[in-house]
Amino acid sequence: MSKKDVYRFWALLDTAEEGISVRFPDLPGCLTAADTAEEAHAAAREALEGFLYVMEQDGDAIPDPSPLDIALAQADAGEAAFEVRVYMPTVRDAMESKAVKKTLTVPKWLNDEAERQHLNFSQVLQEGLKRNLGIDRERV
Repeated sequence: MSKKDVYRFWALLDTAEEGISVRFPDLPGCLTAADTAEEAHAAAREALEGFLYVMEQDGDAIPDPSPLDIALAQADAGEAAFEVRVYMPTVRDAMESKAVKKTLTVPKWLNDEAERQHLNFSQVLQEGLKRNLGIDRERV
């Protein structure tokens, strides 16, 4: 499966008393909500980025977007359509650079000495992993 750099999909925005919901008719399960239209647009982009990233990682086929008239035909009464575009190289870089929390165990005496010397456990672990994996540069 080849990955595209740019995807664009139509989102359907529904305003209700409880807030604003957004769905992507071409991507069942890609949903979000917000309190204001501005927040809904930002949340829609973020939801689409994450949804497409997971689809890419899982090797799922990403459908071609429907034309606007088809998206509107799938709209419920009162829903408005708007286009959401995402630039995936930036999304991929951000997701792959995201910090991941790890739990580890060290003997108390080693922990005490490291704390006494004000060592940054995360930095030491990263340096050790890079050294053991033969990585000599920062990943961007």
